[in-house]
Amino acid sequence: MANDNDVTRRDFVKAAGAVSAVASALPAAGAPFIQKVRAANEQVQYGFIGTGSRGNYLLKHLHETDLGRCVAVCDNYDVNLKKGVATAGNNPAAYADYRELLARKDIDAVLIAVPLYEHFPITKDSLEAGKHVFCEKSLVHKATEVHELRALVAEHPKQVMQVGLQRRYSLFYQTAKDMIAQGVLGNVTHIRGQWHRNSDQRRPIPDEYKPPKASQAVFQQWDRKINWRMYREYAGGNTAELASHQIDVADWMFGATPEYVIGVGGIDTFKDGRDTYDNIQLIYVYPNGRKLLYSSISTNSHLDLLQAQRQEFGEVIMGTAGTIEITIGDDRNPATALWYREPKPVSAPVVKKGDEKTAAAQAGATMTTAAASRGIPLLLPKDSQMASDSFLTREAKFARRWLYSKGIMVPEENVNPVTVELEQFFMCCKDPVNRKPKANLEVGLNDSTAVILSNMAMDEHRRVDFSEMQALGLPGQAQAKTKA
Repeated sequence: MANDNDVTRRDFVKAAGAVSAVASALPAAGAPFIQKVRAANEQVQYGFIGTGSRGNYLLKHLHETDLGRCVAVCDNYDVNLKKGVATAGNNPAAYADYRELLARKDIDAVLIAVPLYEHFPITKDSLEAGKHVFCEKSLVHKATEVHELRALVAEHPKQVMQVGLQRRYSLFYQTAKDMIAQGVLGNVTHIRGQWHRNSDQRRPIPDEYKPPKASQAVFQQWDRKINWRMYREYAGGNTAELASHQIDVADWMFGATPEYVIGVGGIDTFKDGRDTYDNIQLIYVYPNGRKLLYSSISTNSHLDLLQAQRQEFGEVIMGTAGTIEITIGDDRNPATALWYREPKPVSAPVVKKGDEKTAAAQAGATMTTAAASRGIPLLLPKDSQMASDSFLTREAKFARRWLYSKGIMVPEENVNPVTVELEQFFMCCKDPVNRKPKANLEVGLNDSTAVILSNMAMDEHRRVDFSEMQALGLPGQAQAKTKA
């Protein structure tokens, strides 16, 4: 008799069927990414503001699409500016002041990857300069900026406003969302997310800015410039830098925003002058009692998902009928996901003693148990069976899925979601009436609201209701407290 936990052809058919809606929404889903040669007038002419580590990472991915052409880069740190010019690769104009870049009439769009505290002012100036805007998450830093940016974008309805939450552009995450919509996971009640690191997360300061070559005041100035993520004046800590991605996943999968948040945070390990927490634990309560449980620590990078084959970050989506473990991956490790069907519990064994009557083994409560199901790789549109498939194509797809189940192959997205989100931004810029970003303004503002209120909950040691944002930051209202 076959083991109930074996991966069967029926399981694969069910998993493959769940991706059909994603496949139908993507005209060339699963096809190799092919770069075409486009005339300059067919390309979106863009400027890039903020060419530090994240900015250069995005610029590298921008090489994978020809829908846009970088004509200018900007950074107020000359080391980063030179790197940005080199990474862009087509000899763009270089500026230390972003306002000079925005003054150029030949620039259609700007991409912004500056420190968090500069997101809103540069986004505001960019919109008012008539540019389409892509801004990295977290979209804004302060409560006042949530209200101001919403009003500002409403005044510029013909301009695109997209936020850098790339999981929304991953076929794996889109498939997970479709499986939830189809009821494959049953009633999804809990999501768990983590982003754990074993690092102080500090960036090195050049020797010329450190004692004894420079004064302590100069060193502190450059430390705050380079390690801005460590300081509340400039950043939102791990909540903004890490949790924001996974809060957005929960909002998307639940199809709602939280009702309230509670949490704890501390500077427990790296007492180096930072005033952002080095570890945070948060619980978000969504409508109908659904919850996101979140953890970010700085002393261990183990990920207890996906058979522990990855590190640092991932999510588990738990429903009454099944579970998905998922992660976005990076340039070295592709996005991946596993689906587990929920096994039926089995009653505890019956204990017999000689010829005595049968008695159930109990210890205060009836015990139930069930063997765990095997994880089935989440399938992508290229692995789903279509009515138009030939016999050989159908069999090849099944063979590929069987190899996935044995760990011989793993499903992979053909294009990194970062590249996809950038290409789709340009597509929206070319046709803003008919195309809208998946990670739009409200997605970004909901995410920033969660970051701001989460930090408030940890600082003030209380439950913070999301309804508080309706008045928080408006004229005459008290501002969120901060705790050093």
